Amino acid sequence: MTTIAFTKGHGTGNDFVLVADPDGELDLTPADVAALCDRHFGVGADGLLRAVRSRSIDVGADALAEDADAEWFMDYRNADGSIAEMCGNGIRVFTRFLIDEGLAELASGDTLAIGTRGGVRDVQRTTDGFAVDLGRWRLEGGEPLVHVKSLPVARPGVAITVPNPHVVIAVADESELENADLAYIPVVEPDPQGGTNVELVLPADPLVKDAVGRIRMRVHERGVGETLSCGTGAAAAALATRHWAGASAPNDWRVEVPGGVVGVRMFPAEDGEHVSLSGPAELVFRGTAEI
Repeated sequence: MTTIAFTKGHGTGNDFVLVADPDGELDLTPADVAALCDRHFGVGADGLLRAVRSRSIDVGADALAEDADAEWFMDYRNADGSIAEMCGNGIRVFTRFLIDEGLAELASGDTLAIGTRGGVRDVQRTTDGFAVDLGRWRLEGGEPLVHVKSLPVARPGVAITVPNPHVVIAVADESELENADLAYIPVVEPDPQGGTNVELVLPADPLVKDAVGRIRMRVHERGVGETLSCGTGAAAAALATRHWAGASAPNDWRVEVPGGVVGVRMFPAEDGEHVSLSGPAELVFRGTAEI
């Protein structure tokens, strides 16, 4: 057995096991990750974040080619041990972890480049945590149909990549949002290759207040199940709601998730429109575990 040091952290209730492995010496199998994330027999988390220098992991070469300043790579695994492209809440917690461990510095107004499987992402400090540029988003074609247990009928969805895949559906009222049974994996037709996250969105009434859009959201994450928050999911939910609302909809959004509130903002960039996510990032305890 190998003993590893870990830190537990969360962003609006989306929780993670964080492990520092600067030189890429740990060989964490999917079974190891699943055991650490198990809420009954392990530490318990929605996923695992391994901090490894980009030069010490094969996929880090792409990050360094994209941005030579991306010293650190966020090796993100879902709770079942599967690999995901990115994690919006996770990268904020990951940044907090790097700073607290003395592995990186981030002064107010500066930007920290982090490598991920979805590309390099830039993180900045905010008054209540961190903000991350999730990059260019993409509206996918088609109209997937989503079946959610306890919802009376299937709903047409909007497929959005940011860079994780998402399908967003609207619910009619608060009762539908609360009664949807996300303990079961929603069925999406056609079935997306590689799976997808599914977001249920309830617009506020009024939708826009003080030039900020407002929605509530629940999410089922592929490889995890229902989580208290999903960062890229919040971005996808806001983007889908803006799409439904039309040209007059705002670019700033307040997204309420079961674990708290995050901010989403759309803004122009050289390669197209980007979307950013802001919110808190907390580290709650440290410990050791045997794998």
